Amino acid sequence: MTADTAQSLARLAAERVDHRFKGLPPDADGLTVAELAGQRRNLFTGGFATPVLALSAERLEHNLKLMETYAARHGLTFAPHGKTSMAPQLFQRQIEHGAWGITLAVPHQVRVARAFGTRRVFLANELVDAAALRWIAAELDADPGFELICYVDSVRGVELMDAALRDADATRPVDVVVELAAGDGARTGVRTETECAAVADAVAGTRTLRLVGVAGYEGEVPKADTERVTAWLRRLVALAADFDKAGRFAGLEEIVVSAGGSAWFDAVAAVFAEIPELSLPVLKLLRSGAYVSHDDGHYRKLTPFNRVPEEGALEPAFRLWTQVVSRPSAEQAFVNAGKRDAAYDLDLPFAQVLRRDGAERPATGVSVTALSDQHAWLATTPEADLEVGDWVGLGLSHPCTSFDKWQLIPVAEADGTVVDYVRTFF
Repeated sequence: MTADTAQSLARLAAERVDHRFKGLPPDADGLTVAELAGQRRNLFTGGFATPVLALSAERLEHNLKLMETYAARHGLTFAPHGKTSMAPQLFQRQIEHGAWGITLAVPHQVRVARAFGTRRVFLANELVDAAALRWIAAELDADPGFELICYVDSVRGVELMDAALRDADATRPVDVVVELAAGDGARTGVRTETECAAVADAVAGTRTLRLVGVAGYEGEVPKADTERVTAWLRRLVALAADFDKAGRFAGLEEIVVSAGGSAWFDAVAAVFAEIPELSLPVLKLLRSGAYVSHDDGHYRKLTPFNRVPEEGALEPAFRLWTQVVSRPSAEQAFVNAGKRDAAYDLDLPFAQVLRRDGAERPATGVSVTALSDQHAWLATTPEADLEVGDWVGLGLSHPCTSFDKWQLIPVAEADGTVVDYVRTFF
């Protein structure tokens, strides 16, 4: 950890706890985050107010170690997507677990990462905003140790970047990778190899940009399955080889080839293992980010570890603790968490466990059927033992829209002891 990073993280620990942070004990107001963490309060008996989102300390560490081992085993460099959490403490833990740097999506996120000392950023998006480019140019010029790579996917985009950087009197070129689209009708990216070459030619015609490789996102492959994703990844690898053969990477120390969401990183590992010998070493950059917390829905169903179980298994680290506030009938109940608290863009939360008088048991016969702003609707069968006042632990789907609803998240051990707090910036 650099001195700048340590100092920035120390400022987070010195932040005062108050009304801004949902779920934290009201009697903790005025304490610093470090002081509250030092008290090692219990999530269930230490004054926390429902709803409260918690991260499992043990599962978080397990996931960090598992992906570190996976990347090393497959010869991959790892730059996990930080937009999942936007939590500088987790950025640092990922770097400590072998990450090359952090992948981000928009300039604001890069500013957060830089404020906490992140030295390497992969910006997996097109960047044509002149104000953001001026700021990035200033960051690069002021810090020779700062490395940034970003996408380009059009000649027009290259022209806009070049104009903004020339106006900013940038002295260091911005490193770029040509983004290959995942197919017709997919999201961003260049649709054909001929157009990719035209974008590369446009980059070569500037002094403000430097082409360092190719990249894309296989999660956007239409009707994605192993065969289709593998075919697209091979196109990406072939594009890198063609660019290299044409001499487009002359003068570099390495060639960047990057892909990897959280659903198909097994296919990325397999195809990147096939990359032929090029004129320079290849930085095989994997970007999967949702692994850090995993989830109980979308990624749990799609994780590559389901297809290759001998590689290990990620563990869902989130749980949203709510409380039953209404039990109007034998078939229905309501808890005090809704759309403001729980991810719902892909799947509804999952009722997992119940707590009463310190005892925890499975949420048998309880399911979430809908969310209002501040309530979850529960359907209950005759076997459900549920009363007003019970705590209900909900599993969540899609971590990207779980982190963004909570600014300060307790990290709790299995017995409920809260040992840390994770600050997010969205």
